Amino acid sequence: PGGMAEYAVAPATNLYPIPDDFAFPEAAAVPLAYQTAWRALIGQARLQAGERVLIVGAGGGVASAAIQIAHLAGAYVYAVTSTAEKERRAIELGADETINYRETDFSKEVWRRTGKRGVHVVLENAGPATWAGSVRALGKGGRLVTFGATTGRFAETDLNLLYWNQISLIGSTMANDAEFRTVMGLVFSRKLRPIVDRVMPLSEGAAAQRLLEAGGQFGKIVLEP
Repeated sequence: PGGMAEYAVAPATNLYPIPDDFAFPEAAAVPLAYQTAWRALIGQARLQAGERVLIVGAGGGVASAAIQIAHLAGAYVYAVTSTAEKERRAIELGADETINYRETDFSKEVWRRTGKRGVHVVLENAGPATWAGSVRALGKGGRLVTFGATTGRFAETDLNLLYWNQISLIGSTMANDAEFRTVMGLVFSRKLRPIVDRVMPLSEGAAAQRLLEAGGQFGKIVLEP
């Protein structure tokens, strides 16, 4: 049934305490996005310090969390996004370099900037719109981890690239309890920070959905009852 309501019912065992100095809108922006990013990069892709990671759609809630997590892990972060303002915000969060996909083919740009080595990890969720480029951006033994299919469920994969480059395709979603508690601890200790684009009243939920569909936000849109 979802949580876009004035009241929601959940088992008490599923509740997680919020520190007194942590605002509710900030806390609301964290759980799903940050546990998803943590599991995808750390639990599934096994991102290591010194590796190169490409994060697609840097303005999204999970992607903005992933930039911080990858930076915290010691990786070199390339963030792909659509506007100069989002590029600026991505750098503030810890991205080392940004690529505007509206201005250039991001996969070719990655190969140019890495001296034709590619990246070790790509974090992907757009699906068909970016899938081929994400696969091409990977170097030998690269790992593509995906947690969504925003532009559709079905995407073509160049099998020559897959087997010649010995690429791993990894699916990921949400997290287990230990991963959730780890990432929440990092947020509440201010090592990771929630990115709230704006707070809107619940009565404007439809307008909030339209903003998300248009991709006009950076981070999360929070609804307040």
